[in-house]
Amino acid sequence: MRPLFERFRQRGATAGYPVVAEPAPSIARGFPALDPALCRGHAACAATCPTGAIRVEDGASGGWRWLLDLGRCVACGRCAEVCPTEALRIDPAYEFVYPRREDLVRSVTFQATSADPLPRPAEALRVRIHTIFGRSLHIRHLDVGSDNGADWEMATLLGPVYDVQRLGIDFVASPRHADMLLVTGAVSRNLAPALTHTYEATPEPRLVVALGTDACGGGITQGSYAAAGGVDRVIPVDYYIPGDPPRPQAIIHGLLVALGRRVAVAATRDRVVAIPGPQGGGRTWKGSPSG
Repeated sequence: MRPLFERFRQRGATAGYPVVAEPAPSIARGFPALDPALCRGHAACAATCPTGAIRVEDGASGGWRWLLDLGRCVACGRCAEVCPTEALRIDPAYEFVYPRREDLVRSVTFQATSADPLPRPAEALRVRIHTIFGRSLHIRHLDVGSDNGADWEMATLLGPVYDVQRLGIDFVASPRHADMLLVTGAVSRNLAPALTHTYEATPEPRLVVALGTDACGGGITQGSYAAAGGVDRVIPVDYYIPGDPPRPQAIIHGLLVALGRRVAVAATRDRVVAIPGPQGGGRTWKGSPSG
């Protein structure tokens, strides 16, 4: 009787997402977000980034360009800790999914004269997924060198809390029965042939989703002799879901976008702003790793 009583008391464990929005918990790690009004181009964030996800490039007339590659960012938060002007904060948002690798790179250009932000028209989402797959999706997961972070988050989708089967999404054991390959990890050279063979065994039309920072851009192992890099270095990728690891809700959001049942919010990739005023100190020691 005790299990029945506990089940009645809890009333149900399944989360309301994606019908009900779920904010990230306060302890969740997210990606850095830049406040252009506070940035002075010191580049302490770039100097401390362990994966080279942040770069600060010199521009014309004393300006500079700040770039963040979500495909390399492991969400360690060190950049926000060392920024001397507190221009960086950790953003709790997690609904990120992109159809192209270059969309993972965000930039803010600081120039000497004021300029209006340059709008970048968002690329229309492809509708072929919705028309071909309808409202169901069968996924074959493939680990090609993961640290298991993204894999654990993905595994929760089949539990009672997130229960993606209620959304018409399920995992299959064979790529021959799959509509999508969900790939985790930076591709190790030993597993690159297996990735290629699995891709070829998946029937057309097929989708490929790179899940997690390692799969999107190689992560902390990029440049290693034993790693080939991100998934798109070996096979074509249709969607990128960054995060180290991405939250279960972020994975669900990405899968629904791939199905055409949700619209991806197009983040502004390139911004142009005026160089901030002299308050807070000038750009005098670019590249110094400390404040």
